[in-house]
Amino acid sequence: MVNLNLKYQDILAYIIKESPFTPDIAIVLGSGLGTFAESSDKIKSIRTSQIPSYPSSQPKADEPPAQTIEGHSGYIHFSKIGNKQVIIFQGRLHFYEGYDLSDCILPVLISKKLGCNFIILTNAAGGINKNFTPGDLMLSESFNSINIKKELTNLIGISSFNAKNSFLNCPSEKFNSIFKKSAASLGINLHSGNYWYGKGPSYETPAEVEMLKRFGADAIGMSTVHEAVLASSLNMEVAIISCITNMAAGISKQKLSHDEVTLTANKASEKFSSLLKTAISIL
Repeated sequence: MVNLNLKYQDILAYIIKESPFTPDIAIVLGSGLGTFAESSDKIKSIRTSQIPSYPSSQPKADEPPAQTIEGHSGYIHFSKIGNKQVIIFQGRLHFYEGYDLSDCILPVLISKKLGCNFIILTNAAGGINKNFTPGDLMLSESFNSINIKKELTNLIGISSFNAKNSFLNCPSEKFNSIFKKSAASLGINLHSGNYWYGKGPSYETPAEVEMLKRFGADAIGMSTVHEAVLASSLNMEVAIISCITNMAAGISKQKLSHDEVTLTANKASEKFSSLLKTAISIL
């Protein structure tokens, strides 16, 4: 069992000291979606490498690039979007990179410690639903947490978790309704579906994708669920937006690559940015 407050006391103390405001909303940006941060009115930006003990999502001078994932630049931005104060995490740590699971949930912990009660988790995902095409956006109505709940419980003994109630409203119905209203006002075709978490780092086989499709999965990715689980246990309102960057193995005959993921996410960035900004303005 890990005491998160004790393990990350230096990180939390540093960010609390440096924070220029109490954020209304937190946003975690997925692969290829980091350009959203550049469209916000940044008040203050902190490179995570300058935060004491913060795990790096970008290589240091003496580290090989293979330890990090392209598209995660390693910044925490304090920004204004309309009349809302927002903390944006531009750079995510993935469990499959070898980080502790407790490292991967740092954005949620930081956001809650700063007094934030709303969090938007975004990701790049592979489409399983054949009605999806690369570049589409999906709002998660649900997600699988079969393995991750056990791992988080073992990690931090989430008795603070209130397991019976943690998932009754996760993702948040209120938050989701705002995104649906925003998409309709913008003329964006926002799909709804179920997000499935896979540990990675390899993409799923066609047989695995077929199994997940039978389980009701609409999209699959390698992040987000552990963040959503912890945020929900801390009584935060959670919304999850996936950018469908490719069709999963067996759905598409094309060979999957991270380059395709980031390229498609970049192409969808304008639509993604408009949706987030409109939803934030309504909240």
